[in-house]
Amino acid sequence: MGSLIDFQSNGDTASGYLALPDGRRGPGVIVVQEWWGLDSGIKEMADRLAAAGFVALAPDLYHGELAGHTEMDKAGELMQSLPPERAARDMSGAVDYLAEHDATTSDGIGVMGFCMGGMLTFLLAAQRPDRIAAAVPFYGFPQGDSQPDYRDIEAAIQGHMAEHDDFFPPDAARALEAELQAMGKDVTLTVHPGSGHAFMAPHNALGTQDQALYDRIWPQVTEFLHSHLPPN
Repeated sequence: MGSLIDFQSNGDTASGYLALPDGRRGPGVIVVQEWWGLDSGIKEMADRLAAAGFVALAPDLYHGELAGHTEMDKAGELMQSLPPERAARDMSGAVDYLAEHDATTSDGIGVMGFCMGGMLTFLLAAQRPDRIAAAVPFYGFPQGDSQPDYRDIEAAIQGHMAEHDDFFPPDAARALEAELQAMGKDVTLTVHPGSGHAFMAPHNALGTQDQALYDRIWPQVTEFLHSHLPPN
């Protein structure tokens, strides 16, 4: 079970949910929220990372605002009103917090995000190539005007996308994978057959959670993160 903490964010203060492994030390991983906010599902994902040996920090990008899992309109409003500069600042501050934390054993930091957080995972990897060494986006990626300069990314990327997804279409995911691979990036974006958007979500707000798929993917994810975030 983790706890809420505060950290510095470019001269301001932000907060987040920090989960430590039983051994109290491990590689650092940022967990980026869905459009609901820092909810029970994201905290559970941070706890699961901690159980797998990671120091996990989920920054609260909405600064205390939260949408219930039946409030899709509110979630959409919160996402649309999120100041991009503040989100970038808070995620970067979370990276620095983890990198400097006594419990963190790796120079490189990982990032994992879901839906909106999957999109922000790519942005953080491009924003902080000095620290982000591994990225795991789930059913989310930048589209249109929100795309960063992918040339800046140094991280290895293992993405997991849904086949039935109106938010982040699988054809667009495959096109992004081809674009990044053509740049020489270490990236795989797997579109999982039969899956729906939010297939990893513990709260199952959309009715698409797939436990069998989760059980198959999770060991791949933790192995990938451990392999790209070795002890310093």
